Amino acid sequence: MPLRNATFLAPMCQYSVTKRDGLPTSWQLVHLGARASGGFGLVWTEATAVVPEGRISPEDTGIWSDEHTAAWRPIVDFIHAQGAAAGIQLAHAGGKASAHPALADAERGTVPESEGGWIAEAPSSSDVFGLALPRALTLEQIAALVTAWGEAARRADAAGFDALQIHAAHGYLLHEFLSPRSNQRDDHYGGSFENRIRFALEVVAEVRRNWPDDKPLAIRFSGEDWTPDGWTIAETVELAQRVHKLGVTVFDLSSGGIGAFTGPTGPGYQVTLARAVREALPAEGTFVTAVGQITEAKHAEAILVAGDADGITIGRAALANPNWAVHAAVELGDGQEGLVAPQYWRASMG
Repeated sequence: MPLRNATFLAPMCQYSVTKRDGLPTSWQLVHLGARASGGFGLVWTEATAVVPEGRISPEDTGIWSDEHTAAWRPIVDFIHAQGAAAGIQLAHAGGKASAHPALADAERGTVPESEGGWIAEAPSSSDVFGLALPRALTLEQIAALVTAWGEAARRADAAGFDALQIHAAHGYLLHEFLSPRSNQRDDHYGGSFENRIRFALEVVAEVRRNWPDDKPLAIRFSGEDWTPDGWTIAETVELAQRVHKLGVTVFDLSSGGIGAFTGPTGPGYQVTLARAVREALPAEGTFVTAVGQITEAKHAEAILVAGDADGITIGRAALANPNWAVHAAVELGDGQEGLVAPQYWRASMG
């Protein structure tokens, strides 16, 4: 898939679907559209739920019906009109679902059923999330969720998205199955490494069956739980190789998400995770992005030059500056030609 540069807008929840129906609104159009016009090569949506119960909060977006497909289509069209590729992140929040929106000065914790929340579902009924206890998924429910991921992929294609990312990070459902910290099942979905990765492999295979062969399939991992009893980078590398055989070619490496974060901090603190996956995959036909406190253009370029990653995912820095990619191009000497919307030509981006 051709991209104008190697900057990716990170999937970042906006908690702005005030009608609580999962339908993207003018906020998603403006938020994503501004970063597309700001020069990013690919713009990822926020975590978009494959079923209503998979939303992190009641105010999250979804794509569990054809009505959602229609609502996403004009947003995708606008992103394309600005010269960027449009990607959707499909997600299920698992035991971290039905939470209050993570907005400034907002209430924290679980939204009760009396206020429009629901009982979350996870691999196991665990208190590791610091929220109301979730219900353990039954085998029948797991099978139904695999199907739901496939149907969501089909709708994402119909909406016109160019790329699809499976969210397997940050303590949400797929990561919950992977990590021994949150998966205490005693059936064939729990215990051993082979059992813990089973659900993720089933989801990837089903999504790939429903997603066109000529469109990239991506996955986001938490490369490390950063705890002795958690998911490790060695396991991430092994799983990355497995899903690559199933048709995943784009990998984004984040970390943490189950319990309190105990890992390193600082600019580029997750780059070593990206490099580990980059070194384990074929150089041709795969693409690995690094993310995590990468805010400066020269730092981002250095990561690429060193071969630690093939692309850079920008998150909070892009919230502060929608034109981050244009400014980076100017700072690195590439200029702003072709990146700035013609309506903004009077502005100097230097």
